[in-house]
Amino acid sequence: MTITRSKSIDLLYQECKSFDLVLVPDAPMASALNRRLDQPHFGPFAITPRRLAARRREEAEDRLAFLETITTTDLGWKEASHAVGNVLQCWEHQGAADAILRYESFATDATRTTVDCITEMDTTSRRLSEYTIDAETSVAVVGITQFTTLERSILPSNYETIDPFTEEPFDPTPFRVFDSPAAVVDVVIDTVTRENADNVGIVLDGDSQYSSPIKSAFEAADIPYYGGPGFTDDTHHRMFLEFLRSVHAGRDTRIGDVRPLLTQLGLSIDVKHDEKRLHDLDHPEVDRLRGFRDGIRTDTFEAAIETYEAVTGVSLDAFRDELSTLSVLDDPVTEDAVDRLEFYLQSYEVPVDRENEGVLLADPKSAAHVDRPLVFYLGLDEGWSHSSPRRPWVDRNQEFERNLRQFQLLLQNGVERYYLVQETVGGTPVTPCLYFEELFEEDFERFSGLNSVPHARTARPTLDGFEKEPVDTSVEEITTLSQSSLNTYVNSPRDYFFSRLLDTPDKDYIKEGNLFHDFAEFYAAHPGVITAETLDEISRVILSEVAPFLRDVDRNVRRTKYRLGLQTIVEFLEANPPRTDELLTANGGWGRNFFAEYYDRPIDATHTERWFENAKLGLQGKIDLVHDPTHLLDYKSGSKKSAHSVVKHSAIDPPSDQPNFQALLYLAHQRTEQPDEELRFTFFHFLETLDDIVTGGGSLGDCLTTVTYYPCPFKEHIAKPAVFIELQEEAANDCTKTFSKTEYDVYRALFDAYEFPATRDSDELINSEFGRALIDRMKAEVGDYKYVTKGCKQALRHLIRIQNRNYFSGDVDAFERFVRERQVELNSRRAGNERFPVEGLSGDPNYRYVDNRDCILKEGSR
Repeated sequence: MTITRSKSIDLLYQECKSFDLVLVPDAPMASALNRRLDQPHFGPFAITPRRLAARRREEAEDRLAFLETITTTDLGWKEASHAVGNVLQCWEHQGAADAILRYESFATDATRTTVDCITEMDTTSRRLSEYTIDAETSVAVVGITQFTTLERSILPSNYETIDPFTEEPFDPTPFRVFDSPAAVVDVVIDTVTRENADNVGIVLDGDSQYSSPIKSAFEAADIPYYGGPGFTDDTHHRMFLEFLRSVHAGRDTRIGDVRPLLTQLGLSIDVKHDEKRLHDLDHPEVDRLRGFRDGIRTDTFEAAIETYEAVTGVSLDAFRDELSTLSVLDDPVTEDAVDRLEFYLQSYEVPVDRENEGVLLADPKSAAHVDRPLVFYLGLDEGWSHSSPRRPWVDRNQEFERNLRQFQLLLQNGVERYYLVQETVGGTPVTPCLYFEELFEEDFERFSGLNSVPHARTARPTLDGFEKEPVDTSVEEITTLSQSSLNTYVNSPRDYFFSRLLDTPDKDYIKEGNLFHDFAEFYAAHPGVITAETLDEISRVILSEVAPFLRDVDRNVRRTKYRLGLQTIVEFLEANPPRTDELLTANGGWGRNFFAEYYDRPIDATHTERWFENAKLGLQGKIDLVHDPTHLLDYKSGSKKSAHSVVKHSAIDPPSDQPNFQALLYLAHQRTEQPDEELRFTFFHFLETLDDIVTGGGSLGDCLTTVTYYPCPFKEHIAKPAVFIELQEEAANDCTKTFSKTEYDVYRALFDAYEFPATRDSDELINSEFGRALIDRMKAEVGDYKYVTKGCKQALRHLIRIQNRNYFSGDVDAFERFVRERQVELNSRRAGNERFPVEGLSGDPNYRYVDNRDCILKEGSR
């Protein structure tokens, strides 16, 4: 390692105390040295060049220069901001206000105007340029390489330099690696109290995932801190800006986009509406928001503040003062004006009054010294790296070296120091700060590649006011699982857990699907009510129900989609009417039907939308259509899946990464009502042929995917005469040619003589003892021809396809055991015996099918 040990503040003081003036690169170091003065000192002792020249607390001169420029010149806000930033930066690095004009590409009229404006201002940079230190003053400069050209301009001809580093190496403490931001925050909160807050410093990136939790935890525990929230961090300042934005929000703005604002305004709208467009939602609370917005659309910022204050009951005096400073308080709230205000607040830090007591929150890019005995470093990731300006007046190598030295100093603060980091965030590896590549001689990509100690999250005692009281209650056991719950649980138990706790927004495709299902149920019960004209009307009705989710430009396309989907459902049910009116399931129908209410006609059919709860199997569900006692049908508005895909994704050993147990679950229930019967389950993808219908084609068969349940083991089924006939008549050409020249008894004898292997892979079957025996036997029966060998391989592949496209008694038996195991496991977790893990049965979840992604941490199973 090549980190150089820095000198302690006490040692630096001993080297500096004999000088009249000590110039240092940052204010925290100056404060630390001044606190160690052991005798009276006339005038400043340790101080930064800017503070010395200005004789006042340093101010953000970029903001002041910007305000002056937009007030006294005709430059636009963005143009002025860009020019001010360039002028001040070049001044800092080149030592002269007009130095930027030496660079041809930057010597524009806007730049000249800005230079003229800024040089007339009483800025810290101007005072620094004009300041001189008395030649009789003895001066020490600590860390001169940290000083910019402008800061060095005040140095006298004679001064002493003091290196803040020793010649010894520094061995940092181990990186403590945690699995979540909450675990990192817990460690800090466990340590900090109201009594020791003044002894603690925390170095963290203000934009990191640690910033808000740390501040919230301190506020909840009433622990003082400073160096924290800025002007725009104030909740009501942010929400007022959101309020102004919403005034000019487009027609596609959704409820979820403005939910924080609705909360602050005291407007309560259910989360189910989050995906709906604000413009189209018919809701009294939305009408109130529209009333607030419309009232200030052409009014002034002053009026907007008064409206917000009246609704929320809070005071925005600080925001009002800032708008007055910008001279826009009486300007109308136009979209351009709001954009300018937002740009200003994003570009400049508005000063706020803070109490300088308690825990010190330090920015890793601002200073190198944190004069506290206990210092926590949170993150230490790429957010800690400075981004050197890409400007011709900046020596980027010199800038990098300056930042690298600052980083080395920063790492060594405190008598006790702790580096608290994460290995991954959301499943993505955390990149350590790039300066470590320069400082460490070893190769690494993650913190675990360095000297590190892994830490699991530990339980933290609750804060005063949040103690938990024991509650004497029993946990209600889950007795039945639906296919959707089982799918979610197998993919990620943690996602299942959150799905039970959290409400989720309605989705347009769910709304559409429910309306299509209701129509299909209604049509099955009242086919005579539906005509071609009725379908046009119903498509318009569906569109009106889904409209709050849709952009205006999408509506005509959607109405066409609805009309054709309805037509396909009608054509299918006309061609394939249900063949039973018997009550085939244990429980009644499923709730209300939109179109039954719309046409005021009850639905008394017993074969549509049948709800079942099978306590013996632990299963529940809703069957869209019992087509006949042995045939179930489910309407699907999504893309068609093949029978092979249906069976593949219902696998249990191991489960698929896209688990879907619907067909298997429903067939398991149905076989309890129709034992020893061959059963079928059909997915009717009624939107599958939309493109074909538009061009004049389309076939109902293209919409259907059917899987069959055979009430016997697979090996028994394929040994039956019916399968032998398939090989003679329905398989590939060489297969039918070969098996047409032999008898069933020859085929059947192979199953008696050889064990059919447990495999779903056709190549494995062909190379098995059974596969080789089949080929040899057929050659003996038919002849040693190439087509016989090829035909036998086609036959074996055909058998595997039968297995991979259908279910057999063994499959359903295994599924029933699987469900019972999951039910026991689930109830054990619900009882608190263990946490719900993130990982499903097949390992990491497929996050494409996780609904509560924001609630799940990568290492959350610990």
